[in-house]
Amino acid sequence: MSSDQLAPLVADLHLLTVLAATRSFTETARRLGLSKASASMRISELERSAGVLLVRRTTRSVGLTEAGQQLVNDMQPAFSRISESYSAACDLAGTPRGLIRLTAPVALGRQHLAPCIAAFLQQFPDIHIELELTDRFVNLANEGFDLAIRHTNAPPETHVAWVLCETRSQLAASPQYLARRGTPAHPSELTAHDCLLYLRDSHAASWTFARPGRLPGGKRKPADDAMERVGVHVTGSLKANNSEVLRDALLAGLGIGLLPDFSMPPAPGADGPPPLVQVLPDWQVQGFFGERIYALRPWSAQVPKAVQCLVGHLRQSFARGFTAALKNLPAG
Repeated sequence: MSSDQLAPLVADLHLLTVLAATRSFTETARRLGLSKASASMRISELERSAGVLLVRRTTRSVGLTEAGQQLVNDMQPAFSRISESYSAACDLAGTPRGLIRLTAPVALGRQHLAPCIAAFLQQFPDIHIELELTDRFVNLANEGFDLAIRHTNAPPETHVAWVLCETRSQLAASPQYLARRGTPAHPSELTAHDCLLYLRDSHAASWTFARPGRLPGGKRKPADDAMERVGVHVTGSLKANNSEVLRDALLAGLGIGLLPDFSMPPAPGADGPPPLVQVLPDWQVQGFFGERIYALRPWSAQVPKAVQCLVGHLRQSFARGFTAALKNLPAG
């Protein structure tokens, strides 16, 4: 087939590679700005042109035939290279421009990312952002995202990872709850309390605490000595997969809960009572939420200038007082 004959099919071939990644006509149509019917019709026309079935359709799923998968495997590197080359050409214009598809956790996105984006778009009017807030872990490459904001301890090695800021988790409760139920002095006492749990995996009902070991008389051992660690199985009346929901439940006095610092309520005024207080301030909860917030991007030979500008802006914004709520949270 000559290049002149192939040219009208290029857009449909690209549509096939996107369908291979999404396994959904609905998602493919959304990403490409088409109707679902149009996407399906174009694949059918491509199959008629090729003379072979490329997509296997059922009422519940979409998959590729052997011929379709081979075609996608051969084309995908070429389309990736075209995308990188086009981004590089756009960067030569000097002014950052283009669309950035961005995903982030719901609470982090609402409380901290949205204000940053507003200032960023005012500074870079030729850049456009599509922001999807979700607490699930999306597959960036398959779902067409350029960047993800995530708190984790170990970013995937297949991604470019920029550290935006440090973060930590804090055990907290309302003064009203502690006045009613008492303040635990040791992690083991949490078994007698109502604990609000993050609904994520089987480890959510177990909290592990650590602090520097103690010498006789209560003094701390040197920092390089072994840590004292305690594991506790906790229970409570509420589990949720969103830290804002847990924060509101803590404010309502429903129990003791673990929150990332970015979901802590604002510090009270000089004369106002604290909405939440730290519980077990001498102990640090281990291995629950991540200790750093990263900007993640699937690895590529070149990062578009628009993405570089956004990452730089977020690093500056997140570094300014990101953990102020945690620092101002008083001990119970």
